[in-house]
Order: sequence, then structure tokens, then C-alpha cells
Amino acid sequence: MKKFLKTILPLIASALMARIIYPYFSWELDIDFLQTKQQVIHLWYYRAAFYLHIFSSLPVLLFGAFLFSKRIQQRFSKLHRILGKAYVGLVLLLSAPSGMVLAFYANGGWLVQLSFLLATPLWWYFTWRGLETAMTKNFVAHRRWMIRSYALAFSAITLRASQLILNEFGGMSPEHQYLFVAWESWMLNLLLVEFYFRKEKLKTYLRFGKRVLSPILTTD
Repeated sequence: MKKFLKTILPLIASALMARIIYPYFSWELDIDFLQTKQQVIHLWYYRAAFYLHIFSSLPVLLFGAFLFSKRIQQRFSKLHRILGKAYVGLVLLLSAPSGMVLAFYANGGWLVQLSFLLATPLWWYFTWRGLETAMTKNFVAHRRWMIRSYALAFSAITLRASQLILNEFGGMSPEHQYLFVAWESWMLNLLLVEFYFRKEKLKTYLRFGKRVLSPILTTD
């Protein structure tokens, strides 16, 4: 299960993202999602932000398949550092700043825009803290901050998966559906990550307690 979450799932997400962004290599301005942005597509900075965001999102997702693998960290530490620096650079310099521009023009009204305007700075901050803790060699904190960062990167996939599920069940207007997934996609990811951290901490406490009590319990 851990291997699936750490390696296989990011690879699947990367393949899905590649399929989503492939049509945009045509550079046509009236396809897929851009059909809903005709009122702002004439703005050069919106176009720049859009293409920077989608084209940097694929390597960001893909690198996650390798960055969280303990096997790669231990056996190919140099590769881990190279991919880590590339991930951090892409998020801090391209993906998050361009996402911030897009957030101001998000479809669905100000509540949807607010969701993305909160998520994007958090993504930048988590990534920065991941870099900062790596530089100070606090690798326990580094790992946690980078998992939080990747959880927000993965929200692009969670959003689309949630939309597909809600479309199957119906009962919600398109406007309310998009409002819901705009918040749920990143908040759910962070809640799951924090639950995972609490579970990890509990296991550490239980292992420590077992070591302390074991000599006492085994004494005749």
C-alpha cells in the first residue's frame, strides 16, 4: 500500500496530467478549459501564467514518484537531491506564482477564487519550508513539509477525480459542484496528510512504550 501511494499513484497522476495538458501543445486559445476563459485570454500575462502553470505541473507531479521513495533516497541520494532541487525550483519560481495569477481569474466566483488564493501561497510556503529544513539538515521536518507540498500539488488530480465522482452521482448544480471541489480538493489532501502524521507519531510512541515496558513485563 505504501509503495502504491509513494510511487505508483504519482506515476498514474503524471500520466493523467500529461493527457490533460497534451492538447495545449497546439497553442490554440479556444480548446478545452481555455474555451471558458475567452474573456481574459487576450491578456498576455494570463496566457503566460496559464502555460507556465500547466507545463511545470507535469514534472512536479512526476518527481513525487521518486522523491518519497526511501529506496531512492538511500541508494541514489544524488538523484534525490537533484530532483528535489528541481521540484522546489519549479514550484517556487513557476508553478505557485503562475497559479496565483490564475487564482484571481478562476471560474465560479469569489469563493472559488478565495480557495485558490489560499491554497497557492500555502503550497509556496510548504515548499519553502521543505527547502529551509533540508538546508539545516532537519530531515524529519523536511520530509513532512515536502509531503504537505506534494499534497497541494496533487490537489489538481483530486479536483478532477472529485468532479468525475460528483458527475456520476449528480444532484448538484455545476456551480455548486465546482465550488465544493475547489475547497475539497486541497483541504482533503492536507487533512489526510495530517492524519498520516498523527498516525506515524502514535506508532512511534507505541514502539517507545513497548521498549520501555518490555523488560518490566518479561521479568519473572
